[in-house]
Parts: sequence; structure tokens; C-alpha cells
Amino acid sequence: MTMKELALACRDAAQTLAELDTSARAALLHAMADALERDAAAILAANARDVDAATAKGTAPAMLDRLRLDASRVAAMVAGVRHVAGLPDPVGQVTRRDTRADGLSIERVRVPLGVVAMIYEARPNVTADAAALCLKAGNGVILRGGSEAVHSNRAIADALRSALVAQGVPAAAVTVPDDLRREAMIELLQLVDIVDLAIPRGGEGLIRFVAEHARVPVIKHYKGVCHLFVDASADVAQAVALVVDGKTTRPAVCNALETLLVHADAAGDFLPRAVDALRARGVEIRACERSRSLVEGLAVATDDDYAAEFLDLVLAVRIVDDLDDAIAHIRRYGSDHTEVIATRDDASAARFVRALRSAVVMVNASSRFSDGGELGLGAEIGISTTRLHAYGPMGAESLTIERYVVRGDGHVRHKT
Repeated sequence: MTMKELALACRDAAQTLAELDTSARAALLHAMADALERDAAAILAANARDVDAATAKGTAPAMLDRLRLDASRVAAMVAGVRHVAGLPDPVGQVTRRDTRADGLSIERVRVPLGVVAMIYEARPNVTADAAALCLKAGNGVILRGGSEAVHSNRAIADALRSALVAQGVPAAAVTVPDDLRREAMIELLQLVDIVDLAIPRGGEGLIRFVAEHARVPVIKHYKGVCHLFVDASADVAQAVALVVDGKTTRPAVCNALETLLVHADAAGDFLPRAVDALRARGVEIRACERSRSLVEGLAVATDDDYAAEFLDLVLAVRIVDDLDDAIAHIRRYGSDHTEVIATRDDASAARFVRALRSAVVMVNASSRFSDGGELGLGAEIGISTTRLHAYGPMGAESLTIERYVVRGDGHVRHKT
């Protein structure tokens, strides 16, 4: 089938999904979770083929980490699908209701988008997460993963599609194209009368490619240059814990810290302790001159380092004069993803939150909470730093739009 034919079949299946009620869609998602659990061994075997091929090609460790599945990650996929099944149903939700003096009833009601195209790299779990969220919101989904995860994505999709068929839903509701050429991707991104939204998820190069070639609407974020600012009043032990968690627990994800900013009045006490904790976990630190005068052996940071999404155990560090200096730095180098302040001063926290427009702002909490699951959305389909209908981590509600439903009793606007 051509890409257009696949997309048309997905659109037809999406219309079937949109007519299912809440309980039917929940049952469908639980069946999908059961299928993933049943086929776990096949999924892991397929993933091993992808990981072996990527390793042989010399793929970077950060990309290998995103690609690799194990029993616990498959179990997390299953749990994620079940969690989405139990979330409140956004479809049919009335967000506004008014009744005019003449009795005309006006409602704004959430409805499915239609067909969502997911364009993603490496992470096979996106196949299950995106399918679950799209179907929860009554949408069909076209899952165009990367060639590096082709066997993993196919095995996951096969399990999901078997559940659809068993529940009487067309398998095309979860469509996985076989043609992974860029020309086919461009064709998909230009199907303006069929595809309602494209969501690229991966490296900056992929996202820019999608944004430049798409004629359909695109939700995107180019990169996650996430900052932690340690204020003068911060609890030092707490701030050390925030930087260690933000940088080292999974450095290859977009909500990992990339830059540490330290108030000059806190640097003497905080920075040596933070550096010791980070070095103990293998972090390379690239720092400003003021930081290097306090702690020996730090590499020199450049402007490029402060703008970088390392996706690795590398951290840029800079001592700043005050809160205003920190805000100015973030405005210059940030990517509108996630910013964190460590402080015991409520006024500083309030100013930090007001001054920055990033999609997520944290006060005394790790940047790693900038995640749909952690924020109560269930599995996350992506993070938007595009100011369209969704901003920040996106769950099922972000895959719906609002329309008007008007109820009358023979109401006419003009009397004849």
C-alpha cells in the first residue's frame, strides 16, 4: 500500500474508534496491555536484534540506552498502557456550558483530532505509549519509527494490532509503515486532508526535518536544555540531591539537567560538594572561570556548552551574580523545556516562575519530574515547546480539540 492508502485506512479506523464509548476504549487498551505482556519474549528477542545491529554500527551509548529494552522496561510499557486505560476520558468532556436567555444551549465539547502521525527515533516504548494515548483519545495513529528500532517497533505493533482485531477494531487504527525512506516520511507529512497532527520525537535534526517538510500541523520541541539554579538561600544537601538526580539518573533523556547555575553567595559551600557527588557518578564538568577558581580540575566551558543538550554525563556549570543573572542566562541559552530553582526564599521562587516562559518550571523538585507520567497524564506522547493548543508534556487530553455543540428547539437567528 502507498503511504496515502495507509493513511486513508487509518482515518477510516479512527472514525470507528471515535464512536466507541468510554468503557469500550478502556477495554481495548486493557486488551493491548494483555497482548504486550503475552508477547514480551518476542518483543525482547526483536529488540536484541536491533541492539546488536546498532552496537555493530558503533552507535553512541546514549542512543543505545534509548533503544534497549529489558523485562522491566516491557513491564513498564504494560503498566503504562493500563494506567492510560484508567485515566479520565477526555472525549465528550464538556469544558463550557451556557444557556442563553432564549433557551439556546451552547457547549464546548472535547472530540478526537482524527489521525496523528508519530515520527520518532530509537525508543521502542514510544510505539506502545503513543498508541495507547491516541486510542484513549479516539484517534488513529501512524507510527513511523526509526530504522534502528525496526524489529522492536514491529513486534510491539504486532501485539497491539492483534488486540485491536480481537476487540473488533480495524488494525489500521495503529498503522506502522514498512517504507522507512525519507521520501515516504515527507509524503506522510504532506497529507493535509488526512493527517491532522504530526508529532516528531527524537533528536534535533529529526525534529527540524519534520518541521521544515510538513504541511500538516506539527507539535515539537527541538531540544531540552534544562537548568538548575541554586539560589543563595538553597538547602545545600537538597540542591546537591537535585543536581545528582537531574543529571545522572538517565542523562540521555530530554528532562535531564544540562546546565547548573549557582548563586555566587552559595558557590563556596555548594559547588565543591556538588562536584564531588557528580564526579563520583562519572560526570564530566565544564565550568566558567569563577567555578574553576573554587574547584580544581574542571574543564573550560564555552558558549556552545551552555547551549548544548549533551544527552550524556556532561554538565555545564556557571556561577552567576544573582537571580536576575540566572534568569538572563536561561533566557539566552534555554529551550523553553524545563527550569528548576533550589531556594528557601518564596519571593525568589515566585520571581523565577513569573520570569521564565518555559513549559515546565520546578521549585525544589528535580527536572526529571517533567514527564507526563509523573505529572499525572499517564504515558506521555511528547513534550511541546510550541505554543499551539498544547504546551509542555502531552497526554490524552492534548490529543483532543474542542468544538461547539449547540442545542435548540427550532431556534432561528432571523425572523422571516
